[in-house]
Amino acid sequence: MALTNLDLVAQCDGFPYPDGHSDRYLVSINTYYQLRVAGYNNALGYMLPSVAEVFRGIPNWSLDDDERILTLTGGSTAEERSKAVETTLLAMRETGHFKVLNKWRDELYPVYGVGKELLFNVERSASPLFGVVTYGVHLTAYTRKDGELKIWTPRRARTKQTYGGMLDNAVAGGIASGESPFESLVRECGEEASLDEELVRSRAKACGTVTYWYVRDERAGGETNLMQPEVQYVYDIELPEDVMPKPGDDEVEEFYLWSVEEVQDAMRKGEFKPNCALVALDFLVRHGILTSENERDYIEIVSRLHRKLEFPTL
Repeated sequence: MALTNLDLVAQCDGFPYPDGHSDRYLVSINTYYQLRVAGYNNALGYMLPSVAEVFRGIPNWSLDDDERILTLTGGSTAEERSKAVETTLLAMRETGHFKVLNKWRDELYPVYGVGKELLFNVERSASPLFGVVTYGVHLTAYTRKDGELKIWTPRRARTKQTYGGMLDNAVAGGIASGESPFESLVRECGEEASLDEELVRSRAKACGTVTYWYVRDERAGGETNLMQPEVQYVYDIELPEDVMPKPGDDEVEEFYLWSVEEVQDAMRKGEFKPNCALVALDFLVRHGILTSENERDYIEIVSRLHRKLEFPTL
């Protein structure tokens, strides 16, 4: 059965909303444990009880079953807290506690407080365990051929552990701690699509953000039902006809230059990586291709592409 555009949103933005789904929302949040940092009263993420249980009795952590809160107690600065988190995760990786840690990346993701202050850094592969907000960049590259807009669409390598063989946006990647979104984009453009740095810096246009709350399934690799709320900084770049993105690493199999109709057909068939389908929908909305006249769920789709997340963000 073909997926609707709202189906594409729902498969990525899968955590219930506080408004309009109150019973389902309350059941959901009461299933998880909150992650907090000592001295701060705000939840930073939601964790599965089975994940929180592993932290019971471990130095630098405190587990409160009555309030369903796991608190990072070790350290009083971002550097000290980051070290405490790293020590714990390295030990868990060594003992094989969590499958997601098998994909250790040696990349740090930032976790922010309500004042946008950095509270600690966490290894990228471990971020879904804590359910903290993560940040990335996604670029849609397009060109105009004979007056027709065409979109560069890569296929992920089939050997990738996550979403192997699925379609992607032209360039996508996580933003490391201390890195700005645009500098992350420039780096990823060279690594993934072999795009010239000067071309990217002169032509890439910032187009806001796409936000959603993903509940991981088996395609993401590792444990399922982990929380993954994300903020994606979205960019467009119109490429000259003679510029062709090319795989710059082993993450992309090939690039296709597709018409809007071909992209939409692949979306309906569920061929896109879930969050990449959302970025593609955002592109279609911003370019006036998807409108209230041709999409009955237009208002809900646009609203959910820019979900307000419940945790502190940058």
